[in-house]
Amino acid sequence: MPVYTVHAPKSAGLEPLAATDKFVFVRDGFHVWAFLAGPFWLLFHRLWLALIAYLVLSFAGEVALSKLGVGAGLRGIVMFLVALLMGFEASSLRRWSYSRGKWRQLDVVVADNPEAAERRFFDRWTKGQRTDTYSNDRGAPPPTRHVPAQPFSRGPEDVIGLFPQPGGTR
Repeated sequence: MPVYTVHAPKSAGLEPLAATDKFVFVRDGFHVWAFLAGPFWLLFHRLWLALIAYLVLSFAGEVALSKLGVGAGLRGIVMFLVALLMGFEASSLRRWSYSRGKWRQLDVVVADNPEAAERRFFDRWTKGQRTDTYSNDRGAPPPTRHVPAQPFSRGPEDVIGLFPQPGGTR
């Protein structure tokens, strides 16, 4: 299953729930489009420093290999390996770019797709952010007698029906 890292902008004193629409999920693994069209993938994700480094590396590699008299076949293999490296390290470049800016990594999530990763992250994250510890949401366990402010939860002495009292005779 793919692994996603969750990044959020560092809020300047804002409520963390106010910026949830800006959270970014970065999938770890091989990125085919970064392999096939590296510079365009870098442009699309606005990784300017990585784009400059990629272009300088590609240009310097081509010049150095041609000065050494290396044939076109070996130069093609070297550029293929650079593109392969780009495909494998694309997500690391995105995480590096976010860490340089005003972003922080919140969590690591394992899920099948980005939607499932969002669901798992927000389920886990909202449990930590909850302020009302006694709320009864849909799908939550039924209320128990040990929860204050629930008048309908009765003690064992208030049994209704034909049930025997606990500890009593039959």
